Amino acid sequence: MKWLLSILLTLQPSTVLIHPPIPKSTQVAIVVLKQPQSEQEINRLISPYQGVKVRRIFHEALDGFSIEGSPEAITRLGQQQNVLTVSPVAQYQAETEESVKIIGGEEVRRIFDHQNQRLTGKGITVGVIDTGVDYTHPDLKSNYAGGHDLVDNDRDPMETLAVGKATIHGTHVAGIIAANGKIKGVAPEAKIVAYRALGPGGGGTTEQVLAAIEQAIKDKVDVVNLSLGNDINGPDLPISLALNRAVDKGIVAVAASGNSGPNVWTVGSPGTASKAISVGASTPTMKIPSLIIEGNRVRIQPLEGSGNWGLDRSLELADGGLGRKEDLRNVQGKMVLIKRGTLTFTEKAKNAYAAGAKAVLIYNNLSGSFMGNLDTPMTIPIGALAKGDGVILQKKITNHRVTVRVLVSEERDRLADFSSRGPVTGTWEIKPDIVAPGVAIQSTIPGGYLSLQGTSMAAPHVAGACALIKQAHPDWSPAEIKAALMNTAKPIGPNPNALYRTYEQGAGRIQVDEAIQTTSLVTPSSLRFGKYSENNSRKTLVKIKNTSEKTQRYSFRIPYQVEGVSWRFPLSFTLRPKESREVTVELQVDPQVFKQKIHDGFIRLEAGPELIQIPYLYVLEEPGYPRVMGFDFAYGDRPGEYRYEVYLPGGADEFGIALFNPESYRFVGFLDTETNVKKGQLRKLIRKEQLPASGTYLVKIFAKKAGKEDFIERMIMIEKHEK
Repeated sequence: MKWLLSILLTLQPSTVLIHPPIPKSTQVAIVVLKQPQSEQEINRLISPYQGVKVRRIFHEALDGFSIEGSPEAITRLGQQQNVLTVSPVAQYQAETEESVKIIGGEEVRRIFDHQNQRLTGKGITVGVIDTGVDYTHPDLKSNYAGGHDLVDNDRDPMETLAVGKATIHGTHVAGIIAANGKIKGVAPEAKIVAYRALGPGGGGTTEQVLAAIEQAIKDKVDVVNLSLGNDINGPDLPISLALNRAVDKGIVAVAASGNSGPNVWTVGSPGTASKAISVGASTPTMKIPSLIIEGNRVRIQPLEGSGNWGLDRSLELADGGLGRKEDLRNVQGKMVLIKRGTLTFTEKAKNAYAAGAKAVLIYNNLSGSFMGNLDTPMTIPIGALAKGDGVILQKKITNHRVTVRVLVSEERDRLADFSSRGPVTGTWEIKPDIVAPGVAIQSTIPGGYLSLQGTSMAAPHVAGACALIKQAHPDWSPAEIKAALMNTAKPIGPNPNALYRTYEQGAGRIQVDEAIQTTSLVTPSSLRFGKYSENNSRKTLVKIKNTSEKTQRYSFRIPYQVEGVSWRFPLSFTLRPKESREVTVELQVDPQVFKQKIHDGFIRLEAGPELIQIPYLYVLEEPGYPRVMGFDFAYGDRPGEYRYEVYLPGGADEFGIALFNPESYRFVGFLDTETNVKKGQLRKLIRKEQLPASGTYLVKIFAKKAGKEDFIERMIMIEKHEK
């Protein structure tokens, strides 16, 4: 059976659509306590609440426990005086040689080998909280130092090997950090301790990830890497709190910022953890093709596993529909344009290749562009286009014959489109903190090697860099290691004259060789001046430490003049070797003159021979946003799967997608519902068994927060066809 679904139009009828209350169900939640309690005390705490039971108790990662029970009972429990927060258990997913060179890894080896001080991560232990690790891989077996499986609750953290549910993610991450064989990781002699918190298919829960952090703290690892996450942009989720606790206990915590870009507000937990190092993804040096058509240039994003885009001649562009075999009857010798959805990228590419196509362009079926991976390498070039570009090309080839050529140019240090952006909701903190290469990263997988992309690949570059810094400076604290990376990072931009915003890239792309050799440390390494109040003066303390053996002079540069904004900095001063000083930086804003909602940039400090750039952020006025926006629905990448995405700027107490008869406006059912949804992007798969009978439906996408409900309405059509 085959299902077809498409959005027809936007509808704003005057009739009020009434949907029933969201159905209630059992919930699993994490309870964070204000102070430690024994198991006996916890059991007494929950005893008044019928049907509530304890699942796990945490002492290291946080003071608290996980419970299961009705939402009402859990809500009442959260009102107890000694309970700090109660959070529903969220789902977490795994996020995906030249890159080591770009971040200064080879330079580290060259400089310190010359000084007879080999920096390879030796003596440093890195915990990898992920899908497990193939510890039999020839490039990893000498680095493996044991681990724990928090999914099956044993001591064997091997990747899932079951057919159809097999995982590779943790092994790929471990290889970027410390592979030592055919591939060399950033810190090839660091020890890897594996914590399998994500099971078959790469999914796991808050509970499992917390248990892994708890075990990593007990094991006293030096660095912990979490290349996993969700789309919940909140600073106080349990995993973010647990990573802050790990840092307090001396562990450097590194987390992927997420793959939900390019919109702002998309950074997700645990990339929102204040004390962790949140990592976005930049590009290594890449050869990027562009389509030249009728004098215009369209950027192509090659899919991982694509053949070479260096085509030597022009090609006719042909319509390939959805990339099914029946859509590709007239593509011999042509470049074929295919819409995303229904089939995987690999299935589309193989069908086009079998039909004689010379190249494939897959354009998005949701707004914006995308990056992707092919399951198997292809000999013909396969690339991705933004939805807007694809729609324009589709119209052109419908009207007349179109011939295109490809121009290939070299790019480096661009922010990956998929890389999640900040800032963090509520705290207005800059996240990610830094970026590192996360596109086209070759690393280990069970049975071999594969190139993948994602902030998942960027984070382990930073974890490996932290291992090198920790080896060089064993007395530096996690905050100082974070400062070394951020103080010496290189701010990047889409072109030499324009930088990305600080809440998109943090301090910039890491330079580990510069971080190891820095002679000054500035903490905190990014400054948040918060949100405007009646007091238009905001002050923050900055600690500056001279780590060198020489006396150094320090002087702040006056930032670029912005109308309505003024600064006060301390006068120039000197610090003796190993001496530190706290100074006050003051920002003054005149709201009658300064009219922007967000002000960000870099404060520049001349520190001896170095220039340190410190990102900052100030918010004058929180944008007046609706409760729900940006709904889109499209085919998934496998038969029977469909995807929707929606943006909830303020989160929602209740969220749902309600279906109505478009003629009578009678309620038919819910396509999806959720309660207690955090701020940010919500993306989910809808499988065919969740879809209603065929027909045309009016869809009401609603979000309720603090008693106010906003909604969007769309008309959709669902059709079933027998094959």
